[in-house]
Amino acid sequence: MLSDDMGEEISKQIAVDGVDVRELYGPRNIYLEQIRSLHPSLRIVARGSTLKVLGSKSEAERFERRMQGLIDYYLKYGHISHEVVAQAFAAAGISADDAPADQDVIVYGNNGNVVRARTVNQQRLVQAYDSNDLLFAVGPAGSGKTYTAIALAVRALREKIVRRVILTRPAVEAGEKLGFLPGDMKEKLDPYLQPLYDALNDMIPPAKLQKYMEEGTIQIAPLAYMRGRTLDNAFVILDEAQNTTLPQIKMFLTRMGRNAKFIVTGDVTQIDLPRKSDSGLTRAIEILREVKGIGIIEFDRRDIVRHELVKHIVDAFDRHSETSEPHHRSESYDSPIQK
Repeated sequence: MLSDDMGEEISKQIAVDGVDVRELYGPRNIYLEQIRSLHPSLRIVARGSTLKVLGSKSEAERFERRMQGLIDYYLKYGHISHEVVAQAFAAAGISADDAPADQDVIVYGNNGNVVRARTVNQQRLVQAYDSNDLLFAVGPAGSGKTYTAIALAVRALREKIVRRVILTRPAVEAGEKLGFLPGDMKEKLDPYLQPLYDALNDMIPPAKLQKYMEEGTIQIAPLAYMRGRTLDNAFVILDEAQNTTLPQIKMFLTRMGRNAKFIVTGDVTQIDLPRKSDSGLTRAIEILREVKGIGIIEFDRRDIVRHELVKHIVDAFDRHSETSEPHHRSESYDSPIQK
């Protein structure tokens, strides 16, 4: 159907590419309905990944520009809200270069979930990321080390700073025998990697995460799979590093390629190796502490952001460790890596 700007209608097809429309349109299409209300003179029909727009040529073209700005913003930040939609369809519009209003936000997750640095040491980790290509984040369970690191990785991927994200953990048994678990090797290893899947599921829409994993943009693998690789243009996180030996952690760190960011996280109070003295994390930190370009962030119980009881649990175990036999002292968090 042809038209001019004098009121005759045109029919325009707008492709919504690379976007999970369920996220873009919102639960029960709440954002789509908001978009329709902001262009009442247009008839807007959503059909899968295509929007069909009927109305005057000038109004349809204005709508297309604003819709593209909203899509670009969503692709970069992974976040849609009523406020973002309103800004996108205001006179000035919105673009992917418009920074979120809250400067503390690391990344916008699913369903409006906002991931931000919530403690002093989480903020230190975010700040240190800008000036260091390798970071160590060590501290007790629940202090947000891994979650913050994964949020930084997702942000770097969205902003196209890196081409892929690689998350790895040593497959070390924690009181259960790996060989007796059911299934093939992948099924045996997946439970060890589940916390990494959980964090990603908070930050990336399910369909997009599945696509990333199928094409290798996001990889989750046990540490042994890192041997022999050179990791260029990648954001790589080694989690549970307290369960690596010194040769293993050296192997991992020497995988670093061009334009790579590495973060190593661990909790030296939760070593699952047969001999706790074999853990290479604290020794690696001691060896590398003075190397320029490496940042070391030491979390403590004040950073714990889980249930309030977790802080008391950590305190109780630390007190027990201090009153136990001397050889247990090396297992407490506070002693091994102090300057």
